[in-house]
Amino acid sequence: MEGKQELLYFILKRIAVSVLVILGTIFVVFLISHYLSHDPAALWAGPKARPSTIKSVITRYGLDQPIYIQLWVFVRDFFTGNFGTDPVTGLSISSEIFFYLPNTIELVLTALIIIVISGVGLGYLAAVNFGTKKDAVIRVLYTSAWASPTFLVSILAIIIFASYIPIFPSGGMYSSILNPPRITGLYILDSLITLHFGDFFDEVYHIILPAFTLAFLNFGIITRISRNGILGVRWLPYVKSAKARGLNQKQINRRHILRNGLVESNTVIAVMFGWLITGDLIVEEIFAWPGIGKFAYLAISTDDYPVLIFTVITFTILVIVANLIADIMYAVLDPRIRLGGEE
Repeated sequence: MEGKQELLYFILKRIAVSVLVILGTIFVVFLISHYLSHDPAALWAGPKARPSTIKSVITRYGLDQPIYIQLWVFVRDFFTGNFGTDPVTGLSISSEIFFYLPNTIELVLTALIIIVISGVGLGYLAAVNFGTKKDAVIRVLYTSAWASPTFLVSILAIIIFASYIPIFPSGGMYSSILNPPRITGLYILDSLITLHFGDFFDEVYHIILPAFTLAFLNFGIITRISRNGILGVRWLPYVKSAKARGLNQKQINRRHILRNGLVESNTVIAVMFGWLITGDLIVEEIFAWPGIGKFAYLAISTDDYPVLIFTVITFTILVIVANLIADIMYAVLDPRIRLGGEE
């Protein structure tokens, strides 16, 4: 019972800290957006805005009011999902973000599944073959992948697998002749829900190349952490005790070494989710994937500051939530964390 209370207290404390960090992020972004230009209304209205449009922006966001009133309006609008109008497209910014964000989540989740499977598998293989050629090859592979430029790997993937060996399409989420249903915003899931299996296979066909590219660039993190975690428990007393009880090496690897060596890998997965969402901008742009990363890139290239402001906040919140989930997972898996490192 006491352990459950400690865990609950730890979770509530982490949630409170995360909320404060989110509020701090909103405050910092608000200040930057107001002091980036001597005329924030013109900045928010867009580079080609007419005087009447700039005047309406001043009225809409209270830019003629004291700074604390402007901050209150900004925070209120954010938490009510009222992000204003995109000066470039004329559409609601919130509707644009909620359209593009699920596309990125779908790509990131697919890449994350590939990363976990390949990273844990290779990390385990490297650890149980510590000091051998297999271990050396795996280390060279994940180090090279991690050091490779994102744009270069993405372009090479298209050249090799979409042009030279035309196995996969070079970009897009689905074929242009399709009009897939949209329920959750995750097209693959929506196709399964509506039993449109033709759409499902087409969408899977399109996501394979960008997802594997994103996974190849990032699988080394999980591989290295898994390898180090397994090596960290491989020579502990309880493993030696298992050998003394007559268990064979495969049983020891599976029941004792693998399970206890992957605690850190389990928690870093949540952190990696936030990392991938904020780091897949180049992949989305090169593969013409209509996600939040590509949306942010377009906002940067067109000086669309209102969109960029709320996109940055969205990215930050996703990273904060991912870190919160990682902290909770770590506390659940290792009670010493919630006890402040006590043994």
